[in-house]
Amino acid sequence: MTQAEPETETIPRPSSPNRAVPLLFSATLFVGSALLFAVQPMFAKMVLPTLGGTPATWITCMLFFQAALLAGYAYAHWSTRRLQSRRQAALHVALLVVPVVSLPIAVPEDSGTPAERPLWWLLSVLVVGVGLPFLAVATTAPLLQRWFAGTDHPRARDPYFLYRASNVGSVLALLSYPALVEPRLRLGLQGRVWAVGYSVLVVLVLLCAVALWRSTGRAVHGGPHEQLSEDPAEGPGGPASGRPTPRRRLRWVAWSFLPSSLMLGVTTYITTDVAAVPLLWVLPLALYLLTFVVAFSRSALPWFGLTAILQPLALLQLVFLVVLGVTEPVGLLLALNLVVLFLSGLVCHGQLARDRPHARHLTEFYLWVAVGGVLGGVFNALLAPVVFDSVAEYPLALVLACLLRPAATGGAHSANGDGSPDGRWASRVDALDFGFPLVLGASALAALWLASAAGASEVAARAAVFGAALLACLVASGRRVRLGLGVAAVILVATLPVGQRYSTTLFRERTFFGVVQVVDDRSAGLHRLVHGNTTHGAQSTDPARRREPLTYFSRSGPIGQALTELPGGEARSRVAVVGLGAGSLACYGGTGQHWTFYEIDPTVARVAGDTRLFTFLRDCPPVTEVVLGDARLSLTREPQRRFQILVVDAFNSDAIPVHLLTREALALYMDKLTDDGVLAVHITNRYLDLRPVLADLAHDAGLTALVRDDSDVSAPERAAGKSASVWVVAARRPVHLGRLVDDRRWQPLGPSPKPSVWTDDFSNIVSVFD
Repeated sequence: MTQAEPETETIPRPSSPNRAVPLLFSATLFVGSALLFAVQPMFAKMVLPTLGGTPATWITCMLFFQAALLAGYAYAHWSTRRLQSRRQAALHVALLVVPVVSLPIAVPEDSGTPAERPLWWLLSVLVVGVGLPFLAVATTAPLLQRWFAGTDHPRARDPYFLYRASNVGSVLALLSYPALVEPRLRLGLQGRVWAVGYSVLVVLVLLCAVALWRSTGRAVHGGPHEQLSEDPAEGPGGPASGRPTPRRRLRWVAWSFLPSSLMLGVTTYITTDVAAVPLLWVLPLALYLLTFVVAFSRSALPWFGLTAILQPLALLQLVFLVVLGVTEPVGLLLALNLVVLFLSGLVCHGQLARDRPHARHLTEFYLWVAVGGVLGGVFNALLAPVVFDSVAEYPLALVLACLLRPAATGGAHSANGDGSPDGRWASRVDALDFGFPLVLGASALAALWLASAAGASEVAARAAVFGAALLACLVASGRRVRLGLGVAAVILVATLPVGQRYSTTLFRERTFFGVVQVVDDRSAGLHRLVHGNTTHGAQSTDPARRREPLTYFSRSGPIGQALTELPGGEARSRVAVVGLGAGSLACYGGTGQHWTFYEIDPTVARVAGDTRLFTFLRDCPPVTEVVLGDARLSLTREPQRRFQILVVDAFNSDAIPVHLLTREALALYMDKLTDDGVLAVHITNRYLDLRPVLADLAHDAGLTALVRDDSDVSAPERAAGKSASVWVVAARRPVHLGRLVDDRRWQPLGPSPKPSVWTDDFSNIVSVFD
């Protein structure tokens, strides 16, 4: 049985093309993409406080948005292939109207709390809160390009120029959110403004549908019989010839998977050590999208070879710092991570752009690109936290970036007929490609062992060995398999305990909230609790010092002095601590006191209670209770005026949970403190100066606040386990701070010249970079 041919409508071609048509489609794609990427940081910030400000919040949101984008592209591909163009356009306009009932966007009021499954809770909230409008907007880019390809405009043969307009809108929306939108509009108003923008998009899409319906000069129909001409030789800069093959589709997926995974890996890195805020979310994502803009521009072709040359130079420098565990200077590391992301994204997306098919296969092309992006999100957000006990997906992505390099940077299109941008994509792999990493890894292991046996400096030995190994990889960079496996060998050797004489990892586990590990530091005689790259507590292995608080909590430090000298002393019956760590602060309590620790990460609670690792909770005098969950949510359930002291010491690695330093958070703390109660806040940070934030909050609330900066720690004190720290104490009246008011080490914390009070709707992380 044969199918009936779809109706064909032929109208005489006009004498000149309508220049307004591409402008209309470009504007519509610009608005749609701007909405698509403005809503991502907006909604992520809405749910961030409920999840303790963990960086994984954004990574999980990105997974959802990528999956929704894939669903939108699948709908676009299905509908354009199965429906006649006019009917498909009418259907899509109708579907765009449906999400209006769910606007404005907001977190559902009955969403509950994350409890023990934060990832699945967050995904469910995303589906209910933003899923429908996001999905509707996500279909816009491939559909409109396909519609434009069905018009009679001369540029309809290669509609990929619209993809650049789409990505420009995405980049501008992302960059404008932290710079313009977030500082000026409260979240509720942002949701209403977005709803207005969505209405504008519906109107623009309707106008594009009208332009399609009125199109002249070619058959306007869709479905499997649509007759879009396919030039077998578009020439340099145009679509590649040939039908998509399984092998070609696999390349599309690989080239889109890697930049997605790299982008999420870079995001995890910078938000773990600085702060989980929209500014640091959007930088990697904006660069990721910018690589699409550059790669799909016609002027990108001459620069592709240079990019392929620069990429391994930057990537190998980054690998060198990663295997050495370098964490400072943060500015240099941040820049290098972003440069590697940009160059690797250009290499992969450049190959995608050169291998893009004819417009007939446009929606299928975008579908496979979306599949690769989603797989990158699934790998980073779902698989990696379960499979790895460290952030291993990032080094693996760096290895894959080497393996996915072009085998050559020659002509624009394949000579082998399958659409490959490189005729030598399947270039022969010889035995040396596998022998090189084996020899390299064995040599590095032997060199490290010999250096350790000779008593050489561990840091110097590792730097010399890995530096030489990576130089050998650079020499081999012309062979992508040899380069990738060589880098993999270096990273593998770096994870082995060869040559590490002074420390052993006793425990390591990865959770939604990050990587928690306990390190036996034999050189200092300490067990250290490490979250990310930051020590969050330590205990001496000397039985005589087991009840001595160390690091930021030393008795000679600010919090030690405050808990010792504040009025009340042993009469304080109840103390609350936000952030458990190793449980060090419990040793400032007395017999008969009740200390409540609020901890969001169950793994941290388990580690602090494991007497093989830490014994503070068991050995120290007060009765201790650990309450699991976000501190703000848990504190709301406590009675008013319950605690005499409330200590806030909650960090993810070195990043601050911003929602714990807002006007609303401070009001909650003071509501739970007695009239003479004292709030103590730990604000030590390698990258941010949080004193102005606390000063403005205290002034806004009418509190007296003091700060002690104990950064000058002597060598003997460091050897004994003390760390530099900065603490703020605040109370309703100066008398409640006792002798600290007259102590010159404690300075009054007055308001800044231009006060800027952080709220749940507003925070300006740029203003406090140190």
